[in-house]
Amino acid sequence: MPHDHDPDHPHTLLPPEPALRVKALETILTRKGLVDPAALDEIIDTYQNRIGPQNGADVVARAWSDPSFRKALLEDATTVVADLGYYGRQGEHIVVVENTPERHNMVVCTLCSCYPWPLLGIPPGWYKSDAYRARAVREPRKVLAEFGVALSSDTAVRVWDSTAEVRYLVLPMRPAGTDGLDRAALAALVTRDSMIGTGLPQSPS
Repeated sequence: MPHDHDPDHPHTLLPPEPALRVKALETILTRKGLVDPAALDEIIDTYQNRIGPQNGADVVARAWSDPSFRKALLEDATTVVADLGYYGRQGEHIVVVENTPERHNMVVCTLCSCYPWPLLGIPPGWYKSDAYRARAVREPRKVLAEFGVALSSDTAVRVWDSTAEVRYLVLPMRPAGTDGLDRAALAALVTRDSMIGTGLPQSPS
C-alpha cells in the first residue's frame, strides 16, 4: 500500500492545516454560542457510524442474498434504497452498478466530491483529492493497483463519474465460500472501498 506522505498517491491524507483551521473556527463559533459541540459531535457520529458504510453494506448483503431484490436494485436503486429508509441529502438519485468477472466498476467525482452519503457516510479524504479525481479516469488500473486491487487482464474497468444529479454505488461480487452466511454476516464482509470500487469485499474467515 502507498505511504500517506507520498503526494503522488490518490489516498494521500490532506495536510493538517485544514483540520486546524476547522478546529479554530469551531472554537470561535462555540465561544460565541453559535455552535453546540455536543450537537456537532452527534451529527458527525450519525454520518460516520449510523448513516454510513453499514447502510450500503446492508444493501449489498440483501442483493447477494435475494435475487429479486438485486434485480430491483439494479433497475431502480433510488426507489429501493429509499424504501429501506436510506435517503436524504446527497442521496436523491442513486444508481447501482454491478461488478462481474468481465467488468470492474469504479466511482469518482471529477468535478468535486459528489458521494452517496445516506449509503456510505462522509467521503474519505482521498476521494476528494485532486490526485484521485484526475488519475481515476486517466489511469484507473494503476490507481486500483495502488489500493491493492489486482484485476485480470480479461476484466475491463469502467469508471463512473458522479454528479450532483447521479451518485453511484458499486455492487461488488459476492466472495467465494459465503454460501452458508446470513445477511448480517455477509454485510460484515462488505467494505466501504468495495462499494466505491477501489477495494474488494473481505473473504470469510
